[in-house]
Amino acid sequence: MSKPLLGLLLGAVLGAIDGLTAMFSAPETAPQIMGIVIGSTFKGIIVGVLVGWYASRVNSLAKGMIVGLLVAAFFAFLIAVMPNEQGGHYWFEIMIPGSIVGLIVGYATQKYGRTRTV
Repeated sequence: MSKPLLGLLLGAVLGAIDGLTAMFSAPETAPQIMGIVIGSTFKGIIVGVLVGWYASRVNSLAKGMIVGLLVAAFFAFLIAVMPNEQGGHYWFEIMIPGSIVGLIVGYATQKYGRTRTV
């Protein structure tokens, strides 16, 4: 499987799981869980494609994981910066799982994705 496609699929699955962690880290978000899961899945798809694209250009496990971490942390930050109904933010609840997803996608695309042949 190509690295961008692997990133897309893995990003979607791990993004959905990331969204489901909201039930444990912030139980008060239960009424919005469907929107959170859909948003996290979409975020995971975007991060997965970007990280997979990078992995297809650069063959370095360390660089792939760093790019995965940074790209995922950036997108998680864009979501975490939005305040909740009380005006607070879920910095750690969003940033930590989102960044872990990026690390995993960065690792998997470099390690298991197939490099395209020209």
